[in-house]
Amino acid sequence: MLPLQGIVVVALEHAVAAPFCTRQLADLGARVIKIERPGGGDFARGYDGRVRGQSSHFVWTNRSKESLTLDLKHAEAPAILARLLTGADVLVQNLMPGAAARLGLSYEALHATHPRLIVCDISGYGSDGPYREKKAYDLMIQSESGFLSVTGSAQEPAKAGCSIADIAAGMYAFSNILAALIERGHTGHGRRIEISMLEAMVEWMGHPMYYAFDGAPPSRAGAAHATIYPYGPFPAGDGSTVMLGLQNEREWLAFCKEVLRQPDLAADERFCSNSRRTEARAQLREIIVKAFSDLTGDQVIARLDEAQISNARMNVMREVWEHRQLMARRRWVQVDTPGGPVPALLPPGAADAGAVRMEAIPVLGQHTEAILARLGFSVADIERLRQLRAI
Repeated sequence: MLPLQGIVVVALEHAVAAPFCTRQLADLGARVIKIERPGGGDFARGYDGRVRGQSSHFVWTNRSKESLTLDLKHAEAPAILARLLTGADVLVQNLMPGAAARLGLSYEALHATHPRLIVCDISGYGSDGPYREKKAYDLMIQSESGFLSVTGSAQEPAKAGCSIADIAAGMYAFSNILAALIERGHTGHGRRIEISMLEAMVEWMGHPMYYAFDGAPPSRAGAAHATIYPYGPFPAGDGSTVMLGLQNEREWLAFCKEVLRQPDLAADERFCSNSRRTEARAQLREIIVKAFSDLTGDQVIARLDEAQISNARMNVMREVWEHRQLMARRRWVQVDTPGGPVPALLPPGAADAGAVRMEAIPVLGQHTEAILARLGFSVADIERLRQLRAI
């Protein structure tokens, strides 16, 4: 039995933050009913067609769900939603600010008739305050949270290469829902969860914020570290790039002796502490690059491994799909999509494929008739709703 087997989640969701949250609930066995607009569905379906004709974002965040098409503004929608919520444990929504409340789907409106229901609202900035009505996409939150101010090169900021603000919000929604389910087991009552993308992202900015508490913020350092050195990418003689990082003086001594093969450098006053190495990073980088210039990337990594210095290859996406460590640990399984099977990573923490649910990405509206029939709608009822364009 999976941990969330028997839990029913109704998801009024689109884009990334809420779908990522509910996909993880589905991974653990929850039944997730994803409500989508008739005709178009979750607009993330149209972001691209890179995965056998399907959107990369959608395939990543929507496996193991049931797709129900329903026009939330249609006069028939409230009756359908009422039946759905009667059997639901969790409602997750990231509609436009205020939209769920206008539809009568706020926690306050639902709690009297659904006292066990957990309602999770995900928004950019929260339900009150001067920013409550602002639209919020991932890049905007990266900017508002200060993330862009510390990410990129000295010349210009750079956004994260993945939807980091959406992921942060989705993770906090997921963990808070799990906590609320445990709490309900004690109290018998659901509760409201409010997740702000801004607050999730600012929590992740704790280190640079505290670093700047009484002084200057960390400078943008590209792929290097703003306050630790050497820590970042270095070229090898064969044109490859090696990532390495030192954290303490023991590692600095080993780096000089076993990697650079320049043991006397460890006592150089310019580099005798992390703060001094950071101040003199240009001079130290020149020494490291010269030492690596006669070595291949593999040779540099071999020396770093021998010295027990943290290191990594700077892999591109194809190399990640084929990563030896992931292959050795059998972390890839196959899931179906409307265009054919694709590999999917087992969720972190899952011991094996039997410990989680890894089912197909749904076609738009694929489960509409089955869900409505399960709710007690007859074939004639379903046909009438279709004729009315409610579903």
